[in-house]
Amino acid sequence: MASVFTHAFFAAAMGGAFARRRMPARFWVLSALCAVAPDADVVAFAFGVPYGGMFGHRGFTHSLVFAALLGVAVAAAFFRDAANRAALAVFFSLATASHAALDMLTNGGLGVALLAPFSARRHFFPFRPVEVSPIGVAEFFGEWGLAVILSELLWVWLPAAFGLALVLIFRRTTQTEPPRTGA
Repeated sequence: MASVFTHAFFAAAMGGAFARRRMPARFWVLSALCAVAPDADVVAFAFGVPYGGMFGHRGFTHSLVFAALLGVAVAAAFFRDAANRAALAVFFSLATASHAALDMLTNGGLGVALLAPFSARRHFFPFRPVEVSPIGVAEFFGEWGLAVILSELLWVWLPAAFGLALVLIFRRTTQTEPPRTGA
């Protein structure tokens, strides 16, 4: 898996590209929570659920179905009166699905059950440059964690920041100004 920091950062970059106006704090918090929520499946280890099971790590909570359900639920619960609630549901679904996409870029684990519950098959991208993050906190604060952060900076943070910068520059250069009136 990618680190919790990278999942949250990537969702924030997505939010920056999505938002065309100032968004409330709950938008940013929920973006990050949607992006890290799939890893709540690690509690399944405590109940004896096998890693490779449908409800094991990188199982159902990493699927597109889960992403869609969570995105719709978040928009319905927290943006009840928003005029763009459907767009927010799509955004939160994509923020959740970004978790699976980032995990599919890592070089470890059993893959992601992207199509669960319809298929238990686990998937990776053919190109897997991101160092897999340890599940345990203790292992993260050491050599392995440093390698993860450096890998994620190179392969996720820099491209996400660059992509966001391009979107913002494009918006600024294509934004039409209202006609000036008066002398």
